[in-house]
Amino acid sequence: MTASASPAPPSLAPRRGPAGVPLTPVLFILGSCLSLQVGAALATQLFPALGSWGTTALRLGISALVLMAVVRPRLHRFTREQWIAVLLFGGAIGAMNGSFYAAIDRIPLGTAVAIEFLGPLTVSAVLSTRRTDLLWVAMALGGVGLFGIESLTGAAELDLVGVLFALVAAVFWGLYVLTSARVGRLVPGQDGLAVAMVVGAMVVLPLGAPGALAGLMDVRLLALAVGTALLASVLPYTLELAALRRLPRHVFGILLSLEPVIALLAGVLLLGQQATALRVLAAVLVVGASVGITLTARGTAPEEPQPVDETPGWDLPTPTHSTLTGEMPVLTEEDLRTEEHEPPGTGR
Repeated sequence: MTASASPAPPSLAPRRGPAGVPLTPVLFILGSCLSLQVGAALATQLFPALGSWGTTALRLGISALVLMAVVRPRLHRFTREQWIAVLLFGGAIGAMNGSFYAAIDRIPLGTAVAIEFLGPLTVSAVLSTRRTDLLWVAMALGGVGLFGIESLTGAAELDLVGVLFALVAAVFWGLYVLTSARVGRLVPGQDGLAVAMVVGAMVVLPLGAPGALAGLMDVRLLALAVGTALLASVLPYTLELAALRRLPRHVFGILLSLEPVIALLAGVLLLGQQATALRVLAAVLVVGASVGITLTARGTAPEEPQPVDETPGWDLPTPTHSTLTGEMPVLTEEDLRTEEHEPPGTGR
């Protein structure tokens, strides 16, 4: 008769909330949310000197250099199919970042994030076998429509160009989810992400080169850009990867859904932006739609038929907060299991 493992001492056991969810990874995700929004707020401080496109080019360039130095991708081993996938992924990263920063240069941060959330929500609904998920997207659209009502009533004027940029960012965030998943299947390790970041920086460079050059010539601006890259890239990546390994994906998805509300609070507290009743209601509707898609996805029956255009076992990965700025590829359950059991240094 084998002896059973003794339970962990109370002081060493993971702390759990009322629903049995470990509290530490929840705090990791909330910390990632705050880090990302502080990074976005910090980026706006660079806009007057560098412009939104210059800020984007400089931040993506710094991130690309760091990733290339750390990952050291083996470019000579890339196939034609891998190159096409990485180039599309990089294009989505650059366009998503550039348009999002152009949006928050013109409209409040919370408004931009709420509008941009339409991208991954639509992708999740369209690729879902449950066509009723389109109702959740309609709910999110209704929330975003409140911004238009607010503007028409004169309660708060929204820059239409900024709204357009946020919608463009939403489209490219949706494309980011798809292209990231494809790169994750085709390119081993983080090689695809590192090269895609270089491509993304090059995509925005034609519009951002003058501002990026000005940032490189000024130590203070360069320090701000490095801080933005760390807060919007390195810290969220580290915290979210640790959380993904400890939380069920539906819990992670629900916490991710709080992003528009956190962005709204960050805009109020860090940038002095207004939180009107309609903006709060809009954020709540978008959050509700995201939570709804996440919860109904969890309840999908195993025998549910596979869409004809999807390979067996295909699973739309969970987008993390860091996908908003493109520094982290979307991770599948298989990716997490592989990374969790892979000894350090064997990824290459």
